[in-house]
Amino acid sequence: MDHDTYRPQTFSISIKGVVVRDGKVLLLRNEREEWELPGGRIEVGETPEECVAREIFEETQWKVETGPVLDTWMYYINVAEKHVFIVTYGCHPIGNAQPVLSHEHKEIGLFSEGEVPSLVMPDGYKRSIAIWYAR
Repeated sequence: MDHDTYRPQTFSISIKGVVVRDGKVLLLRNEREEWELPGGRIEVGETPEECVAREIFEETQWKVETGPVLDTWMYYINVAEKHVFIVTYGCHPIGNAQPVLSHEHKEIGLFSEGEVPSLVMPDGYKRSIAIWYAR
Protein backbone atom coordinates (compact mmCIF):
# COMPACT_ATOMS: atom_id res chain seq x y z
CA MET A 1 0.00 0.00 0.00
CA ASP A 2 1.31 3.44 -0.92
CA HIS A 3 1.50 5.37 2.34
CA ASP A 4 1.27 8.73 0.58
CA THR A 5 -2.26 8.05 -0.65
CA TYR A 6 -3.65 6.15 2.33
CA ARG A 7 -6.30 8.03 4.26
CA PRO A 8 -7.93 6.30 7.22
CA GLN A 9 -11.70 6.39 7.08
CA THR A 10 -13.26 8.66 9.63
CA PHE A 11 -16.66 8.14 11.15
CA SER A 12 -18.53 9.32 14.19
CA ILE A 13 -19.29 7.10 17.16
CA SER A 14 -22.77 7.09 18.65
CA ILE A 15 -23.61 5.49 21.99
CA LYS A 16 -27.28 4.50 22.27
CA GLY A 17 -29.39 3.21 25.12
CA VAL A 18 -32.25 0.71 25.25
CA VAL A 19 -34.44 1.81 28.16
CA VAL A 20 -37.43 -0.38 29.02
CA ARG A 21 -39.87 0.70 31.72
CA ASP A 22 -43.11 -1.10 32.54
CA GLY A 23 -42.53 -3.33 29.52
CA LYS A 24 -42.20 -0.45 27.04
CA VAL A 25 -39.09 0.77 25.25
CA LEU A 26 -38.28 4.50 24.98
CA LEU A 27 -37.81 5.68 21.37
CA LEU A 28 -37.42 9.04 19.62
CA ARG A 29 -38.54 10.06 16.13
CA ASN A 30 -35.89 11.92 14.14
CA GLU A 31 -35.94 14.32 11.19
CA ARG A 32 -35.68 11.35 8.78
CA GLU A 33 -39.06 10.15 10.15
CA GLU A 34 -37.37 7.11 11.70
CA TRP A 35 -37.61 5.93 15.26
CA GLU A 36 -34.29 5.64 17.03
CA LEU A 37 -32.79 4.91 20.40
CA PRO A 38 -31.84 7.86 22.60
CA GLY A 39 -28.13 8.60 22.76
CA GLY A 40 -25.43 10.42 20.88
CA ARG A 41 -21.80 11.22 20.36
CA ILE A 42 -19.29 10.39 23.00
CA GLU A 43 -17.20 13.32 24.23
CA VAL A 44 -13.55 13.31 25.24
CA GLY A 45 -13.21 12.69 28.94
CA GLU A 46 -16.35 10.63 29.47
CA THR A 47 -16.89 6.89 29.48
CA PRO A 48 -19.40 5.31 27.08
CA GLU A 49 -21.58 4.53 30.10
CA GLU A 50 -21.53 8.19 31.18
CA CYS A 51 -22.19 9.33 27.61
CA VAL A 52 -25.35 7.28 27.15
CA ALA A 53 -26.75 8.30 30.53
CA ARG A 54 -26.04 11.99 29.80
CA GLU A 55 -27.54 11.84 26.31
CA ILE A 56 -30.68 10.02 27.46
CA PHE A 57 -31.18 12.69 30.14
CA GLU A 58 -30.59 15.54 27.66
CA GLU A 59 -33.01 14.06 25.12
CA THR A 60 -35.77 12.80 27.44
CA GLN A 61 -35.10 14.04 31.00
CA TRP A 62 -34.99 10.39 32.08
CA LYS A 63 -32.31 9.36 34.56
CA VAL A 64 -30.88 5.91 33.89
CA GLU A 65 -28.28 3.53 35.21
CA THR A 66 -26.22 2.15 32.32
CA GLY A 67 -26.04 -1.62 32.14
CA PRO A 68 -24.31 -4.03 29.75
CA VAL A 69 -23.22 -3.52 26.14
CA LEU A 70 -25.85 -5.12 23.90
CA ASP A 71 -24.43 -4.79 20.39
CA THR A 72 -22.05 -2.86 18.12
CA TRP A 73 -22.16 -2.29 14.37
CA MET A 74 -21.28 0.13 11.59
CA TYR A 75 -24.39 1.91 10.32
CA TYR A 76 -24.53 3.66 6.96
CA ILE A 77 -26.98 6.56 6.83
CA ASN A 78 -27.99 6.81 3.18
CA VAL A 79 -29.40 10.33 3.15
CA ALA A 80 -26.38 11.71 5.00
CA GLU A 81 -23.90 9.50 3.08
CA LYS A 82 -21.94 8.82 6.24
CA HIS A 83 -20.97 5.93 8.45
CA VAL A 84 -21.61 5.89 12.17
CA PHE A 85 -20.23 3.30 14.56
CA ILE A 86 -23.08 2.40 16.91
CA VAL A 87 -22.72 0.95 20.40
CA THR A 88 -25.89 0.07 22.31
CA TYR A 89 -26.25 -0.40 26.05
CA GLY A 90 -29.10 -1.81 28.06
CA CYS A 91 -30.18 0.84 30.59
CA HIS A 92 -32.21 0.73 33.78
CA PRO A 93 -34.59 3.68 34.35
CA ILE A 94 -34.41 5.50 37.68
CA GLY A 95 -37.72 6.91 38.95
CA ASN A 96 -40.95 7.19 37.00
CA ALA A 97 -41.03 10.68 35.48
CA GLN A 98 -42.74 11.22 32.14
CA PRO A 99 -40.25 11.60 29.27
CA VAL A 100 -39.81 15.18 28.02
CA LEU A 101 -39.17 15.90 24.32
CA SER A 102 -36.06 17.94 23.50
CA HIS A 103 -35.48 20.15 20.44
CA GLU A 104 -33.43 17.32 18.87
CA HIS A 105 -36.43 15.13 18.03
CA LYS A 106 -40.00 15.35 16.75
CA GLU A 107 -41.72 12.88 19.03
CA ILE A 108 -41.17 10.51 21.96
CA GLY A 109 -42.75 7.09 21.94
CA LEU A 110 -43.07 4.21 24.38
CA PHE A 111 -43.60 0.94 22.55
CA SER A 112 -44.25 -2.64 23.61
CA GLU A 113 -41.93 -5.42 22.46
CA GLY A 114 -44.50 -6.59 19.93
CA GLU A 115 -44.81 -3.15 18.31
CA VAL A 116 -41.10 -2.72 17.63
CA PRO A 117 -40.69 -4.96 14.53
CA SER A 118 -43.20 -2.93 12.49
CA LEU A 119 -41.67 0.48 13.28
CA VAL A 120 -39.64 2.44 10.72
CA MET A 121 -36.29 1.98 12.41
CA PRO A 122 -32.86 0.61 11.51
CA ASP A 123 -32.62 -3.16 11.98
CA GLY A 124 -29.64 -2.80 14.30
CA TYR A 125 -31.77 -0.89 16.81
CA LYS A 126 -34.50 -3.51 16.58
CA ARG A 127 -31.90 -6.20 17.25
CA SER A 128 -30.57 -4.37 20.32
CA ILE A 129 -34.10 -3.91 21.69
CA ALA A 130 -34.83 -7.63 21.18
CA ILE A 131 -31.58 -8.57 22.98
CA TRP A 132 -32.48 -6.39 26.00
CA TYR A 133 -36.05 -7.74 26.21
CA ALA A 134 -34.64 -11.29 26.09
CA ARG A 135 -32.42 -10.72 29.14
